[in-house]
Amino acid sequence: MARWAIGDVQGCCEELVQLLARIRFSEQRDRVWFVGDLVNRGPQSLQALRLVRGLGDNAISVLGNHDLHLLAVALVNAKLRKSDTLSDILQAPDREQLLQWLQRLPLVHVDPAHGDVLLHAGVLPQWSVAQTLQLAAEVQQALREQPRALLSDMYSDQPDRWQETLAPRERMRLTINVLTRLRFCTADGRVDFRHKGRPDSAAKPWLPWFKVPNRASDDQRIVFGHWSALGLHRERGVLGIDTGCVWGGALTAVNLDDPEAPPVSVPSRQPRSIGE
Repeated sequence: MARWAIGDVQGCCEELVQLLARIRFSEQRDRVWFVGDLVNRGPQSLQALRLVRGLGDNAISVLGNHDLHLLAVALVNAKLRKSDTLSDILQAPDREQLLQWLQRLPLVHVDPAHGDVLLHAGVLPQWSVAQTLQLAAEVQQALREQPRALLSDMYSDQPDRWQETLAPRERMRLTINVLTRLRFCTADGRVDFRHKGRPDSAAKPWLPWFKVPNRASDDQRIVFGHWSALGLHRERGVLGIDTGCVWGGALTAVNLDDPEAPPVSVPSRQPRSIGE
């Protein structure tokens, strides 16, 4: 069995089909990890969602910020943005089945056999993997039991600093933002959700979350996406695989079990450029 990790699909279903063929994916032997953001901004969000759901137990996906935005649009009438490509899902005959499946996805997945951690964006330097799982579980329970309250409350960049004393609503909002939107933070747990540039583009004291010294989660490999300007990025303890397919880059798969294997990519068919 091979474990493959695939970057942000964002509705680029044609490229996903080609990529699965390129890695010779087999339902009999392989498992695919998706870093979230299955939908939005690309041209085939509905098809991508159906494809990944149809993979059943062969696929593991976590929620990204665009997946949560879809749930908010569908369940609490959050405003559609000009760049959203979610209408086909909202009008689909299997809309409810797709949304219910999406709503049950985790924010974080840990492979107990290998220790790898799958999430969409990042973790704060103060959070161990165990604490990250605990915080994610709180949000996941609320998403399943009280989705309207949670989704109505998530559109804010505040609080922007981690504290153990945060009230439950603030704690869950920050957890969502960190796990699905984080790129840069400070060593003491302050976050900047707006800066989207290259890792070296932020002034001090801002650092890419995975560059903060003595990060509490650096004892396990974290597989993530969300950062197209970062591209494919490997270093000790992290594997970033958002190569910006929806922005004219590529959709990339990495074999998690063979560190010597080269990544496999399918060029984007989208007419935009990374950073647009």
